[in-house]
Amino acid sequence: MTIRARVVVLGATADAPPPGIGTIEDAVDLVFADSVPDLARSLPGADVLFAWRPKGDLLAGAWDHATDLKWIQTASAGVDRLLFPELARSHVVVTNARGVFDEAIAEYVLGLLLVFSKGLLGVLDAQRRAEWEHRPTERLEGRRVLVAGIGSIGRAIGRSARTFRMEVRGLARTARPREGVFERIYGADELDEAVRWADDVVNVLPSTEETRGLFGTAAFGAMNPWTRFVNVGRGATVDETALVDALASGRIAAAGLDVFEEEPLPPESPLWAMPNVVVSPHVSGDYVGWQEAAVELFVDNLQRYLLGRPLRNVVDTSRGYVPS
Repeated sequence: MTIRARVVVLGATADAPPPGIGTIEDAVDLVFADSVPDLARSLPGADVLFAWRPKGDLLAGAWDHATDLKWIQTASAGVDRLLFPELARSHVVVTNARGVFDEAIAEYVLGLLLVFSKGLLGVLDAQRRAEWEHRPTERLEGRRVLVAGIGSIGRAIGRSARTFRMEVRGLARTARPREGVFERIYGADELDEAVRWADDVVNVLPSTEETRGLFGTAAFGAMNPWTRFVNVGRGATVDETALVDALASGRIAAAGLDVFEEEPLPPESPLWAMPNVVVSPHVSGDYVGWQEAAVELFVDNLQRYLLGRPLRNVVDTSRGYVPS
């Protein structure tokens, strides 16, 4: 390391720092901030910010003091909770934790698909009633899975699905022929055709102007009655009212949901009580060790920054994600 930087860690305190962040204390001036006043005091002279918690509202509140800021690394894969208009329009480089959560989320998605195909929701319900209820189960082999969002997480999901000999296609901004694990990639304007092809639709899309509410009445109406919908992307990409209607009316068969329009999911949401729905509290990527992995990625990028080398996972702030 050839120069000394001032690093602000957003969303943590010196008493409860990110695990492993102390490895950079000898190389940089390290400060912690978890409020707008803390940020206002810490940002002047700071050229690096590590968003341990992507609290964009706090950063926006102290943005006038970020005149020296050059680079922000977030410990999350999604950047929608961090980005605000002034940051997106600025010269500040934003990088994310792409790669840290890929395999864990892929495992989670395949776990949900197995829960549905093996009828485990019904098994658990029968167990609670102490009823011995025999029923055949399905195979994943041969089922058609559409992965909406073909970044590193989507590709990991595609690889995992292929190990179960599923047919895998993708959905992206623009259509293209076979690529990697995807037998075909549909463009966003082909959404209805894409979901009509699928038995399972897995949404990994980020929340952007283009994707908000993408899965709504029209998309669910184009799906097959046996389709299972999984969302591990962002809640804002789904019209939850339309999803509830599709599930209640039998237009689609089931849903596994890890993200929601409002989090925590309100107790009055009908999704909690629907027998064909699995609700989980935004945990699909939170495996034991993810925090250490996110810090390791930041430390690696910090070394690159201090040596003037290209950073990993640079976000296109106009789009809201790392281009593939």
